[in-house]
Amino acid sequence: MIDSHCHLDHDPLVKNIEDVLLRSKKEGISKLLTISTTLNGFPKLLEIIKKDEMIFGTFGIHPHETNTDQLSKDEIVDKIKTKDKIIGVGETGLDFYYNNSDKDKQIKSFKNHIDAAVELNMPLIVHSRNAETETYEILKNSDSSLKILMHCFTGSLPFALKLMELNTYFSASGIITFKNSIDLQNTFKEIPLERLLIETDSPFLAPEPMRGKKNEPSFVRYTLNKLSELKNVDFDKLDKITTDNFNRLFFDI
Repeated sequence: MIDSHCHLDHDPLVKNIEDVLLRSKKEGISKLLTISTTLNGFPKLLEIIKKDEMIFGTFGIHPHETNTDQLSKDEIVDKIKTKDKIIGVGETGLDFYYNNSDKDKQIKSFKNHIDAAVELNMPLIVHSRNAETETYEILKNSDSSLKILMHCFTGSLPFALKLMELNTYFSASGIITFKNSIDLQNTFKEIPLERLLIETDSPFLAPEPMRGKKNEPSFVRYTLNKLSELKNVDFDKLDKITTDNFNRLFFDI
């Protein structure tokens, strides 16, 4: 298994990183991708990815942070191009649910991250909430070589179908295990196996039966189990499929 999206720089994960890694390995997890969200947090992320060969990282500015953290395409490229084990751009995107940052600044930042991802030939990790139309239009009008990963996908089926035309990958989080997520579960039934990844988004969004606890990468098993049920595919087979998808997207293997 591979946890394609976690935040190892957040508490309580960062305070217990050795135990978190041990439990991940015991569950058969081979890689963890810890995700950048702020400019100031990037140095800590760079330290974390040195702790174990299984940890990789990204660089990006979360849409919530774009009022204060606003980088040009070239500045994003410079942050990434000389760093070992930084394999993705993001998380970036649009969040018009919370609107913690100005809409225009979110859009500007998103486009700069897209241009950086194209130049670096790296996957773009996209956050989209209450912004399906804007997210799709921006992605559709981007360079056709862009590699897109919709993280913690919770969008509608029509949105997913349009994104599939852009060869997008979709990451399932613990939300698909929630009892009230019927629409989302039905959407994931329609997404092709070769476009699926799994994630925890830990320490947030712990899956059933761990709801109420702080999430961690080892809990990704519960999301994979639910996904195997939804897709009617054997757990071990889907484990290999999602792992191969991650390696194809991020390492071209």
